[in-house]
Amino acid sequence: MTTSTVSNRAVASAGPAARKAAGPARNRRRSTLTGYAFMAPFLVFFLLFLIWPVVHGVYLSFTNQSLTGSGGQIIGFSNYLEAFTDSQMWGAILNTLWFTLLSTVPLVLIALAMALLVQMGLPAQWLWRLSFFMPFLLASTVVSLIWAWLFNPSLGLINSFLATFGIEGVAWLQDPRWSMVSIVIATVWWTVGFNFLLYLAALQNIPDQQYEAAALDGAGKWRQLFSITIPQLAPTTVLILILQVLASLKVFDQIYQLLNQAITPSTRSAVVYIFETGFTGYRFGYSSAISYIFFALIIIVSLVQLRATSRKSL
Repeated sequence: MTTSTVSNRAVASAGPAARKAAGPARNRRRSTLTGYAFMAPFLVFFLLFLIWPVVHGVYLSFTNQSLTGSGGQIIGFSNYLEAFTDSQMWGAILNTLWFTLLSTVPLVLIALAMALLVQMGLPAQWLWRLSFFMPFLLASTVVSLIWAWLFNPSLGLINSFLATFGIEGVAWLQDPRWSMVSIVIATVWWTVGFNFLLYLAALQNIPDQQYEAAALDGAGKWRQLFSITIPQLAPTTVLILILQVLASLKVFDQIYQLLNQAITPSTRSAVVYIFETGFTGYRFGYSSAISYIFFALIIIVSLVQLRATSRKSL
């Protein structure tokens, strides 16, 4: 006699009250199993494509694994010790932080200005919204091709425009003094639309009664902007800052595609250096160690930023 038969007979002999109590419990178990069945495909992909690469990457960081398949011996903390004395790695991290600072400020201010312009009630608002948001929908390769042509020192539109005012053109991507600025300009044009959309949604959630009450008290447009609009947008600004800093710290596509073979020590980001170390220098183990050092720095920066912005928004 099976266990299920015994339990069913026990429930049947326990009376109507026990049967009523067993019914919901059986339904809950069935619902739980159904839920796990629906989650199973996601969990499998989550383990295979996120958890396992992270665990395997940690293992590789303690080995001398090469892209060619040689090596693979465990060498302890040698990769980490080498990374902490690697001037190129620290230079790439400083470049990344400099890019983050240069790009984050305009991406917040320009997005806010664009959202305020649209919120003012300009004619053909759908056209303004489409124009501001459309670049964000483009792939990084398309953006890189567009700006590689615009920054071309001989045939580029930017230098041609400067020439009409008698201003000498600049080798935007080739000159180390301008290459990082050029990447920031292309990045701002490409990604500002997302921040604009967040600000516009936040502006539309501010009650009109607050502006009406302020107007009755004699507050002008500028007073309303700094006393009502900007304080109400503080949570959105915190969100944008966090997202933007995280995205800027991982910059890779536009640098690698715009500069290609012209990447210099002044424009090499941390992710570009990790890529070059692993796929050009064939040092998988060392590039993994750099990756986790950089990952730890991202966590530290994120926590500091979150703490600072949260205090400001209170």
